[in-house]
Amino acid sequence: MGGGVPVSYDPLYEPREGLTHRDADWSGLRVLVVGLGVSGFAAADALADRGAHVVAVSRDETEAIRERATILEILDVDVRLGAEHMTEPPAGTELVVTSPGVPPHDPLMLAAATAGIPVWGEVELAWRMRAQEGAAPWLTVTGTNGKTTTVNMLASILRHAGLRATSAGNVGTPLLEAVLHPEPYDVLAVELSSFQLHWQRSVSAVASAVLNVAPDHIDWHGSYAEYLRAKGKIYENTHLACIYNVADIQTEQLVMEANVVEGCRAIGFTTGIPAPSMVGVVEDVLADRAFVEQRQRSAAELCTIADLQGDAPSIAPHYVANALAAAALARAYGVGPIAVRDGLRAFRPDRHRIAEIATVKGVRFVNDSKATNPHAAAAAIRSFDSVVWVAGGLLKGADVDSLVEEMASRLRGVVLIGADRDQIAQALSRHAPDVPVVDLSETDTGVMDRVVREAAHLAQPGDVVLLAPAAASMDMFTNYGARGDAFEEAVRRHLEAHGGLE
Repeated sequence: MGGGVPVSYDPLYEPREGLTHRDADWSGLRVLVVGLGVSGFAAADALADRGAHVVAVSRDETEAIRERATILEILDVDVRLGAEHMTEPPAGTELVVTSPGVPPHDPLMLAAATAGIPVWGEVELAWRMRAQEGAAPWLTVTGTNGKTTTVNMLASILRHAGLRATSAGNVGTPLLEAVLHPEPYDVLAVELSSFQLHWQRSVSAVASAVLNVAPDHIDWHGSYAEYLRAKGKIYENTHLACIYNVADIQTEQLVMEANVVEGCRAIGFTTGIPAPSMVGVVEDVLADRAFVEQRQRSAAELCTIADLQGDAPSIAPHYVANALAAAALARAYGVGPIAVRDGLRAFRPDRHRIAEIATVKGVRFVNDSKATNPHAAAAAIRSFDSVVWVAGGLLKGADVDSLVEEMASRLRGVVLIGADRDQIAQALSRHAPDVPVVDLSETDTGVMDRVVREAAHLAQPGDVVLLAPAAASMDMFTNYGARGDAFEEAVRRHLEAHGGLE
């Protein structure tokens, strides 16, 4: 990756002894904060408030970043904007705190490693700034897909148990804000990305979960092995329960390799019938055989599939799996079955996740723009029998061959968009040569009207037109939400043109 420094480099010593809680003496510590997004701004603010000498750098100079820079300068933070400040730490730097988007092979990160300067992420800093006594325990979640849904389900369950709780980390409340809140939380449901996990080494959660793992962000981590290593760090130092996916052997292997607190249990979740020390599904009931007495012969009912379904006409299997993982984390923390049921019953998923938009001439249109990698797209396609698949964007180094090979029998047709559509087209020609493919070269966001027209032409009554791109959106759209919005708006125009909702 350059400089002869491995991507996984992680200095073992500390910039100063005793920086382990909110009341520690941070004054005078010379810290470089890299990045001025939400997390970088929060880190610079918290460190400056505690008397550290902070230099904050950002390669980007957006309006939002300039506004944050103005605020930080009032707090005596030395703010430096522009790429020329992203090459090496200022002289005398004792600690680098990096935003999650900065990869370990970035020249500034390599320069810090070469100089032997400790590098922390926002997660490590937040853990170190927790109160010495009475800090809210963490329940942590990672995975290639499903993290946000699971963490928000968990937060809903915790609140229905009467606890002051919030989702934090990679979603919801910024982690430092949650940790330093003047009205302390009882417990935090923490989503952690592989980027965040790469830089942390001290977090000791009450319970932790890896939902699934599949190749993703290889361009950032440098290899799938490094990506797996980062995901597995969530289990390190866990106290009570490491939650793994029975259907994904890699997650169980990560538990086996982790150094946990003595007495910590491995708890599986499965959409099948659970064995002892698992949660799973018995007929239409989510059942707990892990956190009950006499689990060899009995189970606790947590909720029903109908409780999860709400007003939706159907429910995807991976959504049930997410609910089981959230329930297991909550049960590990001591939450009762009724609160689990009420929290899951009240929960509604965020937008752009298997969201049904309309039915036109017997064809259902579904928006799963959040499916930004092949693993997520496979889960979405698997939810339906016959699909016209809308796919393409930035694949981020991911391979789509196994996805296409596995899902070929479910594909009625495919509409391709985006920068890496040719890679998907080649996989289709190898593994699904009889599936009709429409390749759209347009790169403007208005292409979605044509996407919907072409998909509707390929579809037959009973089919699902599914936006599950298996790729990131930034080649054509601001983010996956903008892509999903464009698809939904195009579907609505198509609906109006064909006589309204069925």
